[in-house]
Parts: sequence; C-alpha cells; structure tokens
Amino acid sequence: MDQKTREPASESAPPPRVVCARCGAVADRPPVTWTCSVEGGERRYFCENCARANIRSIEGRLDSAWW
Repeated sequence: MDQKTREPASESAPPPRVVCARCGAVADRPPVTWTCSVEGGERRYFCENCARANIRSIEGRLDSAWW
C-alpha cells in the first residue's frame, strides 16, 4: 500500500486571525471567551463584549442582523 507523506505546516506561518463580526475587534486566534455562530452558511465570531451584550438574542438563535 502506498502511503503519502505530508509535510508539516510551516512554523513561520502566522496563526489564523479572527475578527468580531459586530465590532471589528481582532484576535490572533479565537479566544475561548468568544462566541462562534453559523449564519447563512458562514461562520462568524463575536468577541466577549459583543456576546455578553447580546446573550439573549444569541440564546434565542436570532441572527446577528436582528441584534
């Protein structure tokens, strides 16, 4: 059986950055305090402050357009 080898990811590649879909805050990686939502098939991240301010809408499953 033929096994394909994979090269490891470049160590110099920058980590993925995420942007809050509401206020534009930027983080190097999605912090555990951020919320992730899938709206219209697109993944959106919301920072801790935006998530806290809109928690009732998030729990009610309202798209961010309704906030």
